[in-house]
Amino acid sequence: MVIRSVAFHHFGCKVNFSEGSALSRKFKGKGFKIVDFHERADCYVISTCIVTAAAEKKCRAAIRQVHKKNPDAFIAVIGCYSELRPETLSGMEGVSMILGTSDKFLLLEKLSALGVQMPDSGTDSPEPDDIGHYHGGIGNSPKSGSSDFVAAWSSDDRTRSFLKIQDGCDYFCSYCTIPLARGRSRSDTIDGVLDHARKIGATGIREMVLTGVNIGDFGRHQNENLLQLIRRLDDIGPVSRIRISSIEPDLLSDEIIEFIAASRHFMPHFHIPLQSGSDRILKQMRRKYDKALYAGRVGRIRTLLPHACIAADLITGFPGETEEDHQETITFLKDIDISYIHVFTYSARPDTWAVGFSDPVSPGVKTLRSRELHRLSEEKKRKFYRTNAGRQARVLFESSNTGGRMDGFTENYIKVSQIFDPAWINQIREIELSELDEKEIIFNL
Repeated sequence: MVIRSVAFHHFGCKVNFSEGSALSRKFKGKGFKIVDFHERADCYVISTCIVTAAAEKKCRAAIRQVHKKNPDAFIAVIGCYSELRPETLSGMEGVSMILGTSDKFLLLEKLSALGVQMPDSGTDSPEPDDIGHYHGGIGNSPKSGSSDFVAAWSSDDRTRSFLKIQDGCDYFCSYCTIPLARGRSRSDTIDGVLDHARKIGATGIREMVLTGVNIGDFGRHQNENLLQLIRRLDDIGPVSRIRISSIEPDLLSDEIIEFIAASRHFMPHFHIPLQSGSDRILKQMRRKYDKALYAGRVGRIRTLLPHACIAADLITGFPGETEEDHQETITFLKDIDISYIHVFTYSARPDTWAVGFSDPVSPGVKTLRSRELHRLSEEKKRKFYRTNAGRQARVLFESSNTGGRMDGFTENYIKVSQIFDPAWINQIREIELSELDEKEIIFNL
């Protein structure tokens, strides 16, 4: 078997994205030609997600799509769906290899063991610690054999890199399969993160996003913590900008908020999962906070960083969620000063506690509640943008050219659009946020 060209595609979280990018670099370093997923390739690598039934459906559709495009292609299906539902994937036509959350990092070695002919080694050799950098032995989940930390970071974007600093989760929320698929919480070391951050900075990338499955749990098993890490990163300043991805409200301490407010490199941008504005439902979800704690975190951020972007995740239609619970959530969201909401419709996941809960919410009611929450999110976002109108902001512009225009983001993650100018790519420009486009919800230059 000869494989010359490889196409990668990922579903789901930014952890998947960072891992897929690292795998892509590893293949490129061995001389493989990396092509777009929509092109014809000898090998397709699909990194899967299992958070919702819709995510699983998209993964299966992608497999069918590439098999139709090239029936002779080698199709490797890797990641969380592969970890928990290999029997489903093995029955699909065209699937050549299925690797779970740990084995996926050995994809190249497993191809070699099958006798796949490798191209001549290219000149773009990967950094030695791009992937396969293990720290280990923190225990296993019931299904996943993943107990080691494998570092990864993305390099697909000239402007932004996602740096994986943590993996797995010990929370076992009643609706979530992630601890089953990715194993228990484990982290890179502070020194390991700093090493990767310097490598990212050396590429010319201007912005870095720290990502993980439960990022606030960073370092707990090796007597380190997230606050120590971000202090060190701020000191070395490997890139101009650093963002923290989604962080649980119970792990977002006042000390972290206060540090970011005074930081030189960390952006005023917070993504804090809420999931419900009903304390009763939060208990059913096995979340580790109540809405009073959540409101306190938002209030503390607004006191120190009035223009910060604060995004929330929310699940609607959880089993047993009454109309009163839904309206309590709506009221709570209206009362707190967040910027927008990521709305997810509850999807029953096998092997979770919630799958056996009584009183499921009907699909029609879920749809109505989701629409109401999406409308509220748009209202919140427009209000957030309006409060920033007239301010001076520093915008980092990206490389995409869409219809002759290019986009960039402010420190607090407001999207800005202007006429495409290649000289502005990966540049930070100070501008006035002057004109709001109500339809697109972006500022125009």
